[in-house]
Amino acid sequence: MAGTLIHGSRRRKIATALPFLAPGIILYVLFVAAPIVYSFAMSFFDWNLSNPFQSTWLGLANYRKALNDEVFRRAIVNTVAYSAVTVPSQIALGLGAALLLNHKVRGQPFFRVVYYLPVITNWVIVGVLFKYAFNGQAGLVNFLLRDVLHLIGSNVLWLGDPVLALVPVFLVEIWKGVGWCAVIYLAALQGVPANLMEAATVDGAGPVRRFFSVTLPMLGATTLFLVVVRTIGTLNGYVSNVVITNGGQPMDQTHFVLTLMYKVAFGSLQFGYGAAISYFLTVFIAIVSFVEMRVLQDRGSSI
Repeated sequence: MAGTLIHGSRRRKIATALPFLAPGIILYVLFVAAPIVYSFAMSFFDWNLSNPFQSTWLGLANYRKALNDEVFRRAIVNTVAYSAVTVPSQIALGLGAALLLNHKVRGQPFFRVVYYLPVITNWVIVGVLFKYAFNGQAGLVNFLLRDVLHLIGSNVLWLGDPVLALVPVFLVEIWKGVGWCAVIYLAALQGVPANLMEAATVDGAGPVRRFFSVTLPMLGATTLFLVVVRTIGTLNGYVSNVVITNGGQPMDQTHFVLTLMYKVAFGSLQFGYGAAISYFLTVFIAIVSFVEMRVLQDRGSSI
C-alpha cells in the first residue's frame, strides 16, 4: 500500500513538472538531438543537397577518405598542437595572474577588469589585429624584431610559412584565455582556508612551500575543470584560424579540424564528408576529455 502511494506521488510530481519541462525538451530535440542524428546519418552518404532522397549510400567510405586524406591528418596535428601549447599556457599564466590579483592592493578591481577584457573582446577584431601585426611586409612584429631589437636582418614572412602562420593563431588563444582562467582560479582561491595558510606559516613554510603544499593541492578540482573545458574549447578552434590564415592558407597546411570541415562541407559542398570529419573530432574530444579527467583525478587522489 505504501509503495503504491509513493509511486502515485512520483507520477503526480512528474505530471506537474512535465508542462514546464516540455518547451525546453522540445527545443532540445529540434535544435540539438535531431541535427546530431541527421548529420550522423548524412556522414554515410554522398549527400545530395538539392534532393536528399537521391543521396548515394557510401557506408564508411567518407570515414576512410578522411583517414587517407593528408590535409585531414595535417589538420589533426595542427589541432592537437594548438591544444597542447595553449591550454597549459593559459592555465599557468591564469594561475599566476590570479595569485597577483588575490592580493589586497590599491586599484584591485581595475586590474581584475583589465585582465578580463581580452575574454570579452570580439574574436574577429582580435584576429584582424594580430593578422596585421604579423604581416610579412609592414607588420608591427617585424618592425620590433628588425628595427627596434635588431634580432632579425630581414622581414619574416609569418603568414606565408605553414608553421609560422600558426604562431599568431596560438598567441590569440593564449591572450584571450588567460583572463578567463584567472577569474576561475581567483574564485577558487577565495575558498582556500586561511587557517591552513596560517598553520603552514607557523610551521616555517615560506611562500613557495605554502603554494606547492597548500594552495596548489586545494586548487586540484579547479585545475581539472579548466584543463577539460579549455581542451574542449581549443580542439574546437575555428575563428582565429579563419581570420588570420584565411582558412588554412598557405596550401591548406594550417587547417584545424573545424576549418577543414567547414571548407569541405560549405566550400566544396561535400556534406557527407564534412559530417564524417565532425564525428572524428567528436570522438577524439570525448576520448581526450575522459583520459584527462581520469589522469588528473588519480593524481589528485594521490596528493
